[in-house]
Amino acid sequence: MRAVLVVLAVVVVLALLVTTLVGTLVVRRPLPDVQGTQTLAGLGAEVEVTRDARGVPTIVAATSSDLFMAQGYVAAQDRFFEMDYRRHVTSGRLAELVGADETAVAADKVVRTLGWRRVAEQEWDLLAPETRQYLQAYADGVNAYLEDRDPGAIAMEYTVLGLRVPQKAPEAWDPVDSLAWLKAMAWDLRANYDRELSRAMTYRFVQDVARVEELFPPYPQDRNLPIVTGDGVATDVVPTSSAAELDLSGEALQDALASADRALAAVPHLVGDGDGIGSNSWVVAGEHTASGSPILANDPHLGISAPGIWSQVGLRCAEVSPECPFDASGFSLAGLPGVLIGHNGSLAWGLTNMGADVTDFFLERVEDGQAVVDGERIPLEVRTETVEVAGAADVELEIRSTRHGPIVSDVIDLPDVKRAPVPEDAPGLRFEVALSWTALTPGRTGDAVFAMMTAQDADDVAAAAAIFDVPAQNIVFATTDGHIGYQAPGRIPVRGAVAGPVPSDGTWPRPGWDSRYDWQGWVDPADMPRVLDPAEGFVVAANQAVTPVGVGPFLAEDFDYGYRSQRIRDLLTERIASGAPLDVAATAELQTDEHSPYAQALVPALLEVDLDDPFDRAGQDLLRDWDHVMDADSAAAMYFAAVWASVLELTFADDLPDGHAPTGDSRWVEVIRGMLENPTSAWWDDRSTPGVVEGRDDVLARALVSARTQLTAQISSRTDDWAWGLLHTAAPRHPVLGGDGVPAVLHRLVNSVPQQVGGGSAVVSATGWDASTGSYEVTSAPSMRMVVDLGDLDSSTWVNLTGTSGHPASKHYDDQFEAWAQGRQFPWPFSEAAVRADAVDRQTLVPAGD
Repeated sequence: MRAVLVVLAVVVVLALLVTTLVGTLVVRRPLPDVQGTQTLAGLGAEVEVTRDARGVPTIVAATSSDLFMAQGYVAAQDRFFEMDYRRHVTSGRLAELVGADETAVAADKVVRTLGWRRVAEQEWDLLAPETRQYLQAYADGVNAYLEDRDPGAIAMEYTVLGLRVPQKAPEAWDPVDSLAWLKAMAWDLRANYDRELSRAMTYRFVQDVARVEELFPPYPQDRNLPIVTGDGVATDVVPTSSAAELDLSGEALQDALASADRALAAVPHLVGDGDGIGSNSWVVAGEHTASGSPILANDPHLGISAPGIWSQVGLRCAEVSPECPFDASGFSLAGLPGVLIGHNGSLAWGLTNMGADVTDFFLERVEDGQAVVDGERIPLEVRTETVEVAGAADVELEIRSTRHGPIVSDVIDLPDVKRAPVPEDAPGLRFEVALSWTALTPGRTGDAVFAMMTAQDADDVAAAAAIFDVPAQNIVFATTDGHIGYQAPGRIPVRGAVAGPVPSDGTWPRPGWDSRYDWQGWVDPADMPRVLDPAEGFVVAANQAVTPVGVGPFLAEDFDYGYRSQRIRDLLTERIASGAPLDVAATAELQTDEHSPYAQALVPALLEVDLDDPFDRAGQDLLRDWDHVMDADSAAAMYFAAVWASVLELTFADDLPDGHAPTGDSRWVEVIRGMLENPTSAWWDDRSTPGVVEGRDDVLARALVSARTQLTAQISSRTDDWAWGLLHTAAPRHPVLGGDGVPAVLHRLVNSVPQQVGGGSAVVSATGWDASTGSYEVTSAPSMRMVVDLGDLDSSTWVNLTGTSGHPASKHYDDQFEAWAQGRQFPWPFSEAAVRADAVDRQTLVPAGD
């Protein structure tokens, strides 16, 4: 028996050793060689790649083609699986990669319907010859790395997926793959389409347009200033007309809207989703800074993932000239050549989502393959595509479009929906929903990326903005010679003013059978808002309204409500008034400000509520001396967050459709702020308690008690044990292998260790969370932070969400995550001497034959 046990023990040990060895080989095999000399066929001359202690590459080349070819090679070294995953998503081919997953097949069907890849292919011929050259060089670099490597040597994900579904060798990278990635970015930053659907679907429940609009209050420009506060000309402002005559409660129409809602929700979000998606940016004139030159800050708020969205990189021509004009450093997107946000030797720029309304849903009356327009019937455009599924049968998909865009209401069937006919006197037999979206019109955003990299002044920024079609982004910029400014780019639809039953401002679905509601063209780029060297000495662009109401071209009705932007403005104003010059460290500290506008609005009302039970009052008492800061260590912040979520649930759970519960973003701050002044608002009443009419104080009291009970169950009955960060954690997950059902050892490998963080939704430190989910986990966050001092570019700082590498076994997979969570940033060298001094690894790429 002893001998048998010894043998068994040896067998078990050997099995564990073999398993560990195999696992280590699988995981570590794809790690790239970032030192020494490597041959790269197609290069014109030698290229130098240095990497700092965090693996950030700086690439120096003699020509533009060599520069972007080397960037493609380096990107494939570090992040090819991420690039390949994005390519499969943007071309509607995710099921080819992950197999017969219902979510993947649904995503492919919707993306094929939207036609991201088809539009990207059409854009290729619109681009400048040099842009096509850069994109092709990048693709050549990617393919040079892939050549003669089997999938397991490129990324461990292929080996793991191969255990589940058949895996093909990765296809060669195509320049159009990079352009299609811009469509995914534009989709996640498309602004108000979810609010447009939400208005229409909520109407079915409340049957009152005015009550629906109470949940979408106007932008509070008297309290939260827009970006542009100076002169402007009122043009293209579209009046809102009554929606009372539009019957949005009909079963057929609501079924179509519900189907469209479900279909569009199936699209994977590569950048992020929801109202937490936004950004902070600001720029301060040199007269208020320690260096005497402008300081620019930017932190885009996007979804969190492992690896993070951004790749840091420096791209430098050995000698800057018209033939090789690039000398830029900043944040790129794996799969797209160039730098999207950053600085060159003369100009720094940041981007935030403008929130322009670039989508509209058109309700179409369809009969026998024809759409009714002004009493006439126009045939639908129809095409058939095949969705391939790894390890399963192909899926045939019929895609139909009207003149407004693809029909999205029939992509995914709703099993419990019975289509009902429209009234007999209607010109069609059923409703469909078509989507108009500016990104479905081919454009030149690819040109704009490289134009921004070489911009030197405000005129160059304006020229780049004129072709930065989608997504519509606010651009803040500063120059080394002392100028600061703002420029609004983007392709913005012009909507004609229609005095009819449907609002013509883009906030509600539009009748596709009435051509008066069709888009009338695009806003002239020359009319887009801009600012140069404002008198107040700074510009803040943080997703708030761009201009005051009635000033400038009509951009949207639905913006972020400006609490973050106004907090930044207030802090900058205080700093300037104090006479203390702003420096890089103080700017970085401002990026992590955690003051809550939620608390400022709601806490005074919560403290007026009388609670009889001392146990319940122990929670309420935390709020009495609280400074309204959502610090990770704060018990009051945790309690307030629980109260806030409970207020939203108790108030609106009985009134809103599934999938449209309050998320708790800035819109809901403004909604509740208005309701606090109306204690008998019908929204306070719980319709599930007939015979009892609840008011404001009833709901607030129940929320206080409910939060106390919930946190007692989750954490402890002792409030001293509470801390916001215990519930509010940032946990980046791998997009393919990071979910449920993955073995624990793999889960730990590909997902970063969660970090406790402060902040919250509508807070400058915008670690957003979704109050409708019952979880306080971070859903969107600053995907990076950067601060640029135009007086000394080498004193600038930056940090990425996770790290530069996409390989889970790499030390650079998430080596910046802890610093990011703590609000720290790293030095960002730029000059040749500083970059060389900071280099840890040196890699030389040489042409074949050298």
